Amino acid sequence: MKIVIYLLIIIAMGLIIYNITFLDFTNLFEGRSAVAAIGIMSALCAIVLLLIVQASRKFSNKKR
Repeated sequence: MKIVIYLLIIIAMGLIIYNITFLDFTNLFEGRSAVAAIGIMSALCAIVLLLIVQASRKFSNKKR
């Protein structure tokens, strides 16, 4: 499970980098740039959730 979590974090980072290429900083919330911004935010949320899962697994293993 540990490898899967790290793999998903790497995929989310790749999506962030990919979506950064579509950002237009002059019109950040219009057209493709808005979709890219939403994609970046969702990938960041996925990374945070995966880190929470990883931390909870560490605590549960330590408790046993």
